Amino acid sequence: MKPRFAATSWSEDATPKVAALARAEGTLEIAFRRRGEATVLDHLYQQGCAKARFPKVEASSFTTAVTLNTSGGLTDGDRLSTHVRWGEGTAATVASQAAERAYRAMGDVPARLDTHLAVAAGASAEWLPQETILFDGARLHRDLRIDVAGDASFLGLEQVIFGRTARGEVVRDGAFRDAWRVWRDGRLIYADVFALKGDMQARLDGKAVAQGAIAAASIIHVAPDAAERLAEVRNSLGHFTLWGASADDGMLMIRLLGETGAALRRMVLAALAPLRGGRPVPKVWQI
Repeated sequence: MKPRFAATSWSEDATPKVAALARAEGTLEIAFRRRGEATVLDHLYQQGCAKARFPKVEASSFTTAVTLNTSGGLTDGDRLSTHVRWGEGTAATVASQAAERAYRAMGDVPARLDTHLAVAAGASAEWLPQETILFDGARLHRDLRIDVAGDASFLGLEQVIFGRTARGEVVRDGAFRDAWRVWRDGRLIYADVFALKGDMQARLDGKAVAQGAIAAASIIHVAPDAAERLAEVRNSLGHFTLWGASADDGMLMIRLLGETGAALRRMVLAALAPLRGGRPVPKVWQI
């Protein structure tokens, strides 16, 4: 677990005073550009605990950037900001090195993950982070803004698991807010906010919420031919139970619910397969 220790000092009257806890902050900026037929790094800025690595491009794969949080996880007051730009005609995948962890908060101020993705004309962009795991008592806000050119292609994923299922954990207290905004050619085409507070498991048990599932994922695919993929996605997910997929206005939307994190991962892989042209998922997902 990520350590969070308060420093205690002593005054002359021997009254302990607790200093403010240190908070993790990080800013990451990545930009891709096209060089000939290849997609290469154009700009990289790393500050604080937000870092990126660039593995060797494998055959049939996009250029890949792997993000990581060197603080080891998130708790109240932490803030990470990520900005990624895909230049004209580029093709690149951004994935995370491992699952993010949101630990129990010691106050009411949530940790924040703010992400802005910009996809220029003719680019193919993939945003494929691994799961975020919420511990009991966690407080986390995620905000994701995507700006896509009209002829570009974007595939984005966000996942959350409520508690470490392998250890039988149940999230009985906490706060989680997950907001998406998608803009195409300057026009807002998708806005969604999902929020839970208090006894999360009790709310997830509701039939109109998650029917007892403890893992959820949202997938958005924006492209001129996105609607044409709907039948393929539905066929790929046909043998699973809790999911939905729809398409409208050049955008495909998928929602998945899993009884465990492992079950959700299988559903995510099945949903992504017809949207990625048979390319393997980022190698970090397979570790």
